[in-house]
Amino acid sequence: MQKTVWDKYAQVLVDYSTDVQKGDLVIIRAESVYAKDLVKAVYKRVLEKGANPVVRTSIGDLSELYIKYADDEQLDYVDPMTKMEYEKADKYISIGAPLNTKSMAKADLEKLARRAKATKPLSETLMKRSAEGTAKWVIADVPTHALAQEAKMSFDEYSEFLFNSCYLNLDNPVEKLKELDEKQTRWANYLNNVKTLRITGEKTDITFNVEGRKWISCSGINNYPDGEVFTSPVEDGINGEIYFDYPQNYRGNSAHKVYLKIENGLVTQAKAEQGEEFLNAMINIDEGSHGIGEIAIGTNDEIQEITGNILFDEKIGGAIHMAIGASYPETGGKNVSGLHWDLIKNMKNGGKIFADGKLIYENGKMII
Repeated sequence: MQKTVWDKYAQVLVDYSTDVQKGDLVIIRAESVYAKDLVKAVYKRVLEKGANPVVRTSIGDLSELYIKYADDEQLDYVDPMTKMEYEKADKYISIGAPLNTKSMAKADLEKLARRAKATKPLSETLMKRSAEGTAKWVIADVPTHALAQEAKMSFDEYSEFLFNSCYLNLDNPVEKLKELDEKQTRWANYLNNVKTLRITGEKTDITFNVEGRKWISCSGINNYPDGEVFTSPVEDGINGEIYFDYPQNYRGNSAHKVYLKIENGLVTQAKAEQGEEFLNAMINIDEGSHGIGEIAIGTNDEIQEITGNILFDEKIGGAIHMAIGASYPETGGKNVSGLHWDLIKNMKNGGKIFADGKLIYENGKMII
């Protein structure tokens, strides 16, 4: 029997992304009922692998109610069942399916910041276990009308875009992901020997110390779709200015035309033509949110336009992104924060990247 797109999708997430093994405890999280087709396919595949699936799903839009009505004591509370999952589960498959991408647009920023601080130990635990190899995780999305509207597409157009971005239009998407990884690994190996990375472009001239940090090829292991090469720069070794011309979306809010000045690894100035208050509120979540957690090069040429969904937008072929906040331990990063906000910059309009003074990237393309 011919596989459905959901069967192929599930096989990538279970067999390839998280490498589910017999006896594994697998947490399947779903944002809303719209994820049911993929949840069922993933659940079935996990059982076929001899593992133990546990589904955690929501009716959607509960976060809006939580932030609106929770008091400080509730915002600081982390339930022991969720904590145990982060400490004990072997694999995590998280499926996004938003009913409304703007449900948090008017949420109280101070309460958002407080909640992010409270849940920071959960993400720290997962990142640490992932770096140690004791847990694997992946996040993915299914098409919804909300995502289609955000991307200014019809539902059918967005569905086609999503499936193509994941290479699910191909008979063997894993083969394509492995090809992507082979190319990206060559770039990562080159960058692993680089001490200084300099990025220039519109209102941008910024230098990153990346000496001793590990560059990683992303090809469907933690994110799906995927397509990037990234590292966490040396914490106090980032200096300069950078301008992000794309709209920057985070937690249902956005900031447009963002300009950052960074001195010795800390954001000292943050401006935006729209959403500046939200931008600065996020930067001030905690001590680590002033730092830089990631610098990355997007490589997925199936994604060319901003859709308002960071899972896709950060992978745009011909763009880079830089995250303020938490870094990744597996790269050698040490910055800890409840924030990890990827800001995306178009590089197809004259952007350049220099590695130890050598031009390696120009107008959205690697040239090494």
